[in-house]
Amino acid sequence: MSSKLSDLSMKVGRRGFLKLASLGATLGATSAFASADSIRPATKEEIKNPYPGSKIVKTICSICSAGCGIKAEVHNGVWVRQDVAQDHPISEGSHCCKGIDQIDLVKSKQRVKHPMKKVNNKWERISWETAISEISEQMLKLRKENGPDVAMFLGSAKFNLQQAFYFRKFAAFWGTNNIDHVARI
Repeated sequence: MSSKLSDLSMKVGRRGFLKLASLGATLGATSAFASADSIRPATKEEIKNPYPGSKIVKTICSICSAGCGIKAEVHNGVWVRQDVAQDHPISEGSHCCKGIDQIDLVKSKQRVKHPMKKVNNKWERISWETAISEISEQMLKLRKENGPDVAMFLGSAKFNLQQAFYFRKFAAFWGTNNIDHVARI
């Protein structure tokens, strides 16, 4: 009998041993999860929707103007969750890394909602009128001293199609061709 075992061990090579070892490890790990005390009985309770009465609204992702589909869940006029549109012809049920977090543009706690100005190394909230007047005065001063090519207009991947259009028109109105975009789609 020992000769049969030695013959068998000679037939199992390194790859065969690794396959058998991985199979044994898999069986050992799954049997640990299948023990009687780790399985909980199924409950008949439904998973409750935290937003009862919400509605699903099909919309378009506004990140890069490719036109991917989003299913936004809206509750009392507030965008609360999102999912990919599986039936959308452009995105075909997927999103890029920016589109998957589209809701964060609206709900992020770090989102700046008011103009801020750094005064004495501290950020202070200022009015929209103050912000627009200070920025426009500085831009006009730079343009008068150095010409319209002093400015470079760099678009954002967070622009939607209309924003990109108006941004380009603004650069042309400013008098420069110095305009580019971070994504170039």
